Amino acid sequence: MLPTLPLRSLPRLTLRLALALSLPLGLTVPHSAAAAQCAGVAPSGVLTAARVAGTAPAHAEAGLYEGPVWIGDSLYFSDFTFGAGFPSRIQRLGPDGKVGTVIADSGSNGLAVDARGNIVAGTHKYKGVSRFALPGGKRTRVAGTYNGQVFNSPNDLAIAADGTIYFTDPSFQRDAAPGGQDAPRVYRVAPGGKVTVVERGIANPNGVALSPAGDILYVNGGGEHGVLRAYPIVRGVPGEGRDLVKGLAVPDGMTVDCQGNIYVTEHTAQRLRVFSPAGKELATIKVDANITNAAFGGADGKTLFITGAGALWQIQLGLTGKAY
Repeated sequence: MLPTLPLRSLPRLTLRLALALSLPLGLTVPHSAAAAQCAGVAPSGVLTAARVAGTAPAHAEAGLYEGPVWIGDSLYFSDFTFGAGFPSRIQRLGPDGKVGTVIADSGSNGLAVDARGNIVAGTHKYKGVSRFALPGGKRTRVAGTYNGQVFNSPNDLAIAADGTIYFTDPSFQRDAAPGGQDAPRVYRVAPGGKVTVVERGIANPNGVALSPAGDILYVNGGGEHGVLRAYPIVRGVPGEGRDLVKGLAVPDGMTVDCQGNIYVTEHTAQRLRVFSPAGKELATIKVDANITNAAFGGADGKTLFITGAGALWQIQLGLTGKAY
């Protein structure tokens, strides 16, 4: 087991700027305006991501890597199998290139990072949203029920600047534990803990993300005839969604770059496609196995990490993006 490392010590102002600009924690923030922070060029054309050496799973069972999140100087991700209960652990790819287990029994899928540098996870084992304190991994419950019932299998998450959490609740790992909701939905968890429904009309909603300014919520889902939907956020509450992109092939997790472009993984198509905030296709990034999610990280915040079926890929891009 690789021991966890504490988050890099950052001045408070630097930490606030990093969070506000959706930069990975641990990056040094220059004394320049937000626009300068986002100087660079978005990907275009057809690209191919490379497998990260030494990151093959240590177990023989089939499974998925999911929920990449960059914290400090490391990439954290869920590693779960398809066995009874969908056993899952959180792994860490450290700066030395080695992978070690941080939380051995997390029961997690998608991951995010909160303002204190802790992991917030969709946990199918607990049928809710959980927070894991770093270092150590102590778990607390963030959201566990809606209308008196546990959730199905919370999958992916996005956290707004005020602490509001959005998460998708498809039925993919519903059998991990007893109980569940009568339908898959997208939920909002207010800073005070109140849970409300954002969307109930997308079949098995999957990926969720926020625009850099936090004024648009993105959700995808729908399986083989997938859709990417955008919801304007007014006074902290999402309004009615509109379809931004149609015809996605089993969309899964997604992230955004600092220009607001959306990086959508398409699970069985083994690719990630990049769309502008207006829904225009900009680029395709290919991988060589089924794909699940993506996040920006690395020393300069410009490396896109991609998770999938027992594999982790990376590709260097020309601008920074969301750390989960």
